[in-house]
Amino acid sequence: MKSSASITLRKKPNKKGQYPLAIRITKFRKSSYLYIGHYITLNYWDNEKSIVKKSHPNAARLNYLLLTKLAETNRFLLQLQAEGKDFSAAQIKKDILFLNSDKNFFDIADAHLEEIKANNKFGRLTVDKAYIGHIATFVKSRQLSFQDLDENFLRKYMNFLKNSKKLSERTIVNHLVLIRLLFNKAIRQGLIDRKFYPFGKDKIKIKYPETRKIGLTIQEIQSIEKLTELTDEEYHARNIWLFSFYLAGIRVSDVLKIRWSDIYDNRLHYTMNKNSKLVSLQLPEKIHAILKDYINDKGSDNDFIFPELKVVDPSDEKQLYAKAKNANKWLNSRLTEVAIKAGITKKLTMHIARHSFGNIAGDKIPVQMLQQLYRHSSVTTTMMYQSYFISQETDKALNSVVDF
Repeated sequence: MKSSASITLRKKPNKKGQYPLAIRITKFRKSSYLYIGHYITLNYWDNEKSIVKKSHPNAARLNYLLLTKLAETNRFLLQLQAEGKDFSAAQIKKDILFLNSDKNFFDIADAHLEEIKANNKFGRLTVDKAYIGHIATFVKSRQLSFQDLDENFLRKYMNFLKNSKKLSERTIVNHLVLIRLLFNKAIRQGLIDRKFYPFGKDKIKIKYPETRKIGLTIQEIQSIEKLTELTDEEYHARNIWLFSFYLAGIRVSDVLKIRWSDIYDNRLHYTMNKNSKLVSLQLPEKIHAILKDYINDKGSDNDFIFPELKVVDPSDEKQLYAKAKNANKWLNSRLTEVAIKAGITKKLTMHIARHSFGNIAGDKIPVQMLQQLYRHSSVTTTMMYQSYFISQETDKALNSVVDF
């Protein structure tokens, strides 16, 4: 009979009325428990999801610890199964407790992926899973200790990503950011001493390379607005692009999830998918013209405005993500055709709507107001983003020298 492991809250309180968090190992219908050393009261336990509720002050750390212990236990059970060993739940617990205390990098990585999946962050899950796969390919196994993740290892790994995987500098930096995140989690859990930390001064420095962000000009957007000879598909793609642009460059994943019920009092109210922030924007007059094209397909106030996600169960976050991702590819293909008809040589994609808003906003709008429109956590992030588009002062400086 196959062994199984799961996260649980044992219903045996201590003297303070708190209950122990544990990993339950089951074999032959008998269970044994690995306690992680932390207790909570019942009101902080989500029995349906088997996680600590967010209302607990240390919910994130406790849940991550539970997921890490679960991943470690499952790895051990798979090893026993592969070796054809048949132990009782009690014996399995005993063997796990005597395992070497050095934790494998991939145990922490697997727990990290499980945490992202539990939070329905499927976009990040796809990316981080691919990055961790690259690390496994590089080391040619799933065994890697944190002490092995030294500067020499990372420099060789960066070279591997650049020459073998042909990845860009920005993507390589993103790999390092993930490794740093997992290393810091391991340090916080006491799995590795900070003296082995390979990042920082005189070590591996993570610096994002400068990238070009190109947005459309007012004239180019007007040429898109004035197009008349469009197919139904091109017309629809243009509508979604303009809808995004008119509302400060809303990301396509958010645009497609907007429902009729999100619009009231001449405002759009929605929650950003990227950071779960609430956004409220007044609807520009041009938005109403777009909405008229879809009002006849409205079944109820809870319907999505645009048709892409109407065929998906709205409660299935994974399917919503997959459908929105495919829709973005389809829209970008149609937008390429729109750009050609508008005589635009720049690459036209859904994300360019955000860059175009930033390009036109330039230094016309106070940075604090732009921060609110973009919903950035820090005004510094807004300033860095707008720096790609603000060129008026540098243009004046240049002309002051050469205009003679």
